[in-house]
Amino acid sequence: MTTLGTRVLRVRHWLRDHPLALDSALALAALVAMIIGSFVHPRTPNEPTFNIHPPEASGVLLMLLGAVALIWRRRNPRAVLAATAGLTVIELVRSDPPAPVAMSTVVALYTVASRTDRPTTWRVGLLTTAVLTAAAMLLGPAPWYSQESFGVFAWTGMACAVGDAVRSQRAFVDAIRERAERAERTRDEEARRRVAEERLRIARDLHDVVAHHIALVNVQAGVAAHVMDKRPDQAKEALAHVREASRSALDELRATVGLLRQSGDPEAPTEPAPGLAVLGELVDTVRRAGLPVEVACTDRRPPLPAAVDLAAYRVIQEALTNVRKHAGPGAKAEVSVVRVGATAEITVIDNGSGGGCRDAGGGDGDGGGHGLLGMRERVTALGGSLTVGPRYGGGFRVHAILPVEARAAEPEEPGAAGRTGENA
Repeated sequence: MTTLGTRVLRVRHWLRDHPLALDSALALAALVAMIIGSFVHPRTPNEPTFNIHPPEASGVLLMLLGAVALIWRRRNPRAVLAATAGLTVIELVRSDPPAPVAMSTVVALYTVASRTDRPTTWRVGLLTTAVLTAAAMLLGPAPWYSQESFGVFAWTGMACAVGDAVRSQRAFVDAIRERAERAERTRDEEARRRVAEERLRIARDLHDVVAHHIALVNVQAGVAAHVMDKRPDQAKEALAHVREASRSALDELRATVGLLRQSGDPEAPTEPAPGLAVLGELVDTVRRAGLPVEVACTDRRPPLPAAVDLAAYRVIQEALTNVRKHAGPGAKAEVSVVRVGATAEITVIDNGSGGGCRDAGGGDGDGGGHGLLGMRERVTALGGSLTVGPRYGGGFRVHAILPVEARAAEPEEPGAAGRTGENA
């Protein structure tokens, strides 16, 4: 954009932000136009000429009052129209030669037409045109068929038409702008919805692919185990089928997961899934963040199954995160992991006072945070139970009971580790 264009744009923005200054400038321009027009007088029927006599003082006063009234045309357009129309009637019946005070009425009538609805525009316009035309024809010093009388009729009618057209154009542009803004607001939401639907479809395809190949692997592995001793050649063939099916499953799994990955997603972790073996590192991290934590664990030998071990670690991690975020200053936490028969009990308690943000609604644990929901999903998927809620006397308690042996349907993949990453 050129320098001149930039300056014009700045001036337009400034005038839009300061409407009173714009109306004052318009009033001054109207006054200048009326004073210049007061020198024009029809000496002959077809050739108007400039009058050598200046306008009378009363005419100048009426033009000045009409111009000053235009300063408030935006604040109260109908009152300004009434005032300028009254001044125009006075000017029409006052004397000859007349002063063109009707210019201020034309501007005021345009303002009313451009800022109101169409029925109001035409009612007010017809009334104003009729009053001014009648005053010019019946009460003015010039004959009723003079060009001044028809000029008043033409200018007032044109002001109504132009104002109505401008109002319609503004309404049309505003409607287009509103639709564009609404489309812009909903575009991202629609894109996210479509992405979610596509990911759900891909997830279903992933399930079908994995289930198909795992079923093949299971059948071939059973055949290999059955004929391993009597027919080793057939067992080798079955194991080759197992290898081929597993390779196909991995390839299709890698391709499908690649579709789910976004450009900003982190790379998949290569380290083993965390468990209670690294609980000390987790506790040290929380302590360095300013939360005192006491840990009480029984002998973890033999170790917990991988899925149970991961679930216990995630429950403790999420619970300590909640304590650090919501328990308030001066809070302390206690963590205990106890093996009781065929179950492992994980308990995390704190003495904080900010439990309202993570209140699970009594003892049922239906909290409003995604972290609590993630903990519940992980625990119940293993056949365990989770209870969260405020403690008597203050603080918060998270208690999970996990079976030592996970259910057979539980997939023990490390990828499930990220499901409870959100905090309550």
